[in-house]
Amino acid sequence: MFAILRTIRKPIRLLLLPIFAMLLAACDPAMTSNKGPQIDPTAPVAVALLVPRGGSASDNLLAKNLENAARLAIRDLGGVKIDLRVYGTAGQASTAATAASQAVADGAKIILGPVYGEAANAAGVAVAASGVNVLSFSNNTTIAGGNVFVLGPTFDNTANRLVSYAKRTGKDKIVVLHANDIGGQLGRNAIQQAISANGATLSGSVEYALSQEAVRAAVPRVKATMQSTGANALFMTANSSTALPLLADMLPAAGVTNASSQYIGLSRWDIPAQTLALPGIQGGWFALPDPGASAAFASRYAAAYGERPLDIAGLAFDGIAAVGSLVKGGKKTALSTASLTQGAGFKGAHGIFRLRPDGTNQRGLAVATIRNNQVVLLEAAPKAFGGAGF
Repeated sequence: MFAILRTIRKPIRLLLLPIFAMLLAACDPAMTSNKGPQIDPTAPVAVALLVPRGGSASDNLLAKNLENAARLAIRDLGGVKIDLRVYGTAGQASTAATAASQAVADGAKIILGPVYGEAANAAGVAVAASGVNVLSFSNNTTIAGGNVFVLGPTFDNTANRLVSYAKRTGKDKIVVLHANDIGGQLGRNAIQQAISANGATLSGSVEYALSQEAVRAAVPRVKATMQSTGANALFMTANSSTALPLLADMLPAAGVTNASSQYIGLSRWDIPAQTLALPGIQGGWFALPDPGASAAFASRYAAAYGERPLDIAGLAFDGIAAVGSLVKGGKKTALSTASLTQGAGFKGAHGIFRLRPDGTNQRGLAVATIRNNQVVLLEAAPKAFGGAGF
């Protein structure tokens, strides 16, 4: 079912989006303010959409999905009028910076996109002096802050949702199992922060290199750590394209099972679908967006465009939904930082979400398990902020 290489060459990916931008954020998160261009809420609002059009074939497909989703969202805005202007970035940081500057010169009051972390950072830097906010489609939180927000799902949000649920259900002594690459380390940090924030106990941390030998060697160390600390949960950063299939086979064989050591996954264990058939992760927990909202969005997109959307397309829908909701309020400061970070948040393609003053986001997630190779919800995604897990 899964090919396990002698060396696990494919790096862990942060959900679906790039994470490895090595540039500084556009501005210090602490510098967030209420600055931003004023708008005339009675006139069409110019919104720039930066997509990776002009790059690879996969980038062009991505660009098409993002633009389609944005236009689908515009149909829902009632009396709010959006003047959507689309700019191609070819997936390049320098091109994104130029496109962002041109968009502001053309009158854009807010920028949606681009996708990649480096490009989003460059776009934010390019327009920082103008006060125009950038709602990027990245999930790289290292670029968040100032006038740059990330709309993509983050490790921090997922970890907090799952640790909160684990704490409330008595699985509060947690060992973290992670790869020693950048993705694994960022995942570990997010889990450890969530453990501290939710009053759970960090019972230990075990890391491994991205090779089959290293993963095998980590298994007895996991077992020893679980036994010596009395831990009752094992939080893993691995996904199906890296170490998860091997861990799902070796951990139960070593006696570390869901029955005694609740497995928790930082990644989506229902993607790809064949992951659900792994015997070792039956009973494991993971988080996912509101299934009902996601299905409704996919259905509407398919009806409009004749095909299912890529998962990331929902982020463009979210950006337009947020802008439309704020503009509908009739305030000239609708697209300021203070307005964008309102506590009530917004309803998007995959459920509720809100933007934080530090440029990150919080999304309403469901908690699910796997039974008989099927996804079973343990706790539904909240419909408003202030509910379970928030």
